Amino acid sequence: MTMKYRRLTKEQFEALHQEFANFLATQSIDKGEWDNIKAQQPEVAEQELDVFSDLIWEGVLTGAHYLEHFSKNFIFLFHCQEKLVKTIVLKSLVPETDFMTKEGLQWLSDNMFTETVEIKLGQKEYDKDRNEAIFELIQQGAILSDGQLYLQINGIIQS
Repeated sequence: MTMKYRRLTKEQFEALHQEFANFLATQSIDKGEWDNIKAQQPEVAEQELDVFSDLIWEGVLTGAHYLEHFSKNFIFLFHCQEKLVKTIVLKSLVPETDFMTKEGLQWLSDNMFTETVEIKLGQKEYDKDRNEAIFELIQQGAILSDGQLYLQINGIIQS
């Protein structure tokens, strides 16, 4: 069985220990039995961890609507819709700007609609399963967001 996404980290498993216990319980596996499986059948334990990880990822990705990816001179904002992803790309034309810093974001705020900031809009239909496409963006460094920045900039551009 191959995983669709990737295994959760140790920290993620610890944060989700109650959900994992519930997941095992749905398969009638209690703590004692789980300890036994880990000791006697490590490959079965590994499969359970993978299945649980994929379930968690599937839920997170299905609920994901906005992503952000910041780098030194670029900010990529994604609005993940059902059939396509819309993007707003902000690019600083001043190389010393760093959007990874508070000062860089302040600079962006002050210069947003000047010739020193390039704004590009785009959209693309998913070339694979929606959740897999979103997972790929996360693997490349994007993080889930509440969409506030996307909506704010989109609102200004559209008006």
